[in-house]
Amino acid sequence: MKIIWGFLCLFFLIFFHELGHFIAAKMFGVKVEAFSIGFGPVLLHKKRRGTDYRLSLIPLGGYCAMKGEKDFQKSLDAHLSYIHAESDSLYGVHPLKRIAIAFAGPFFNALFASFAFFLIAMIGYTYYSYSPKIILVDELNPEIHSAAREAGLLSGDIITKINNIPIENFSDIVTEISIRPDENVQVEVLRGEQPLVFSVHTDFDKESGTGKIGVAADTTSPKQYESIKYSFFPALWQGIKETGKAICLTIRGIAILFKGADLENSVSGPARIVDMMGGVVTESFSVSIRAGIVNMCNFMAYISVSLFIMNLLPIPILDGGLILFAFIELVARRKISPKVLYYIQFVGIAFILFMLVIGLWGDTKYFIAQWKAN
Repeated sequence: MKIIWGFLCLFFLIFFHELGHFIAAKMFGVKVEAFSIGFGPVLLHKKRRGTDYRLSLIPLGGYCAMKGEKDFQKSLDAHLSYIHAESDSLYGVHPLKRIAIAFAGPFFNALFASFAFFLIAMIGYTYYSYSPKIILVDELNPEIHSAAREAGLLSGDIITKINNIPIENFSDIVTEISIRPDENVQVEVLRGEQPLVFSVHTDFDKESGTGKIGVAADTTSPKQYESIKYSFFPALWQGIKETGKAICLTIRGIAILFKGADLENSVSGPARIVDMMGGVVTESFSVSIRAGIVNMCNFMAYISVSLFIMNLLPIPILDGGLILFAFIELVARRKISPKVLYYIQFVGIAFILFMLVIGLWGDTKYFIAQWKAN
């Protein structure tokens, strides 16, 4: 059941992305030759108004096949110095329209994330965490480095702010520190009745790709917290704000990869994403319907934000690559040579294959570790 839930969630996110491209293409006069739910062999199909609507065998997203997507290849084969395209094809419309069509897919991912966070803000949720009172980890295990101790913090200190961001519980500490590896952070604490401020240089845990300062929670003080429930319009605004925060966090996470994080652990392939998403959904719904909806929406929102960011990277064969080429064409006021596009495609394909291999290798190690643990 876990795998089924995982596939359904991932399927919906990819399908919703392709739906954005479909709607934008129709709006801007590009003929959509086929729109499929799923990949692979076609099980059912019906042609209507020039578009072949399909239900395909492999339930992993879908695709939106637009007229003229391969025009640059045909022009290359014909040894043309420009891309020959008809007016209702992808390369035949104005570059601004092409940018809008390419951006629509990622935009729909961001739109879904905002809707998911909106639902969470409306429903509200209960969660458990520990107080922000800390214990230095080297007191629990002398072999673990504690940047907090080096900066002057002591066990029993209560962290109140990190970089001027208020801290309510230990989960907030983990959130703020994990996204700032190998950085100086300002930590405000309460020691007894005395407020103190320290500058702490975070450690970079390359295995997890996160920042750490060497503190642990005081597990003698677990607390139950209840989120704020918002009415309709404040919840809408909260959904947009949370999406913006998630986008910033994801960009920071991608930047951390270039600091030397272990890619095998930091980059998840489709199998691990399906497994984790399915696990979150099934375990959460076993607790309560509200917990299930909230956790499912939260996980899907972050995956959707990741799709938003990844697809906008200026890499050929991704939406960001199409946007970049259309922007260059718009500024230069001339079409890009099909030969240039052809060779640049290899760069994009190589990058995607590299990330796919890393993800699949990480997935394999992840599932082997799980199998051994069981």
